[in-house]
Amino acid sequence: QVQLVESGGGLVQPGGSLRLSCFASGPISMLGNVRWYRQAPRKQRELVAEITTGGRTNYADFVKGRFAISRDDAKHSMSLELAMLEPDDTAVYYCNCDAVTIGGIPAEYWGHGTQVTVSS
Repeated sequence: QVQLVESGGGLVQPGGSLRLSCFASGPISMLGNVRWYRQAPRKQRELVAEITTGGRTNYADFVKGRFAISRDDAKHSMSLELAMLEPDDTAVYYCNCDAVTIGGIPAEYWGHGTQVTVSS
């Protein structure tokens, strides 16, 4: 069974930085597009960033050049570098990916999320 596990969240002061990591384990044949979402209290989950299999990146408008998404296909891992964090960035961050299992089955997977709190 494919599982995604995030790490790297925590409490940071405004203007600070964090690096979120996500590792995909299980019978993965190929990792597809990779995304990070976030969900703040009482708000809907929203897309933060995406990186395609070809390495093309897309970011939400609110990122404003502050975040950077990356992937390491050999390690089945993905990261999101957060910089110049603001209190409005406080949310649970989720990694998400498309993947094909060794059995040839394509599916979408979600991690359980990691909390990022930006506060002084």
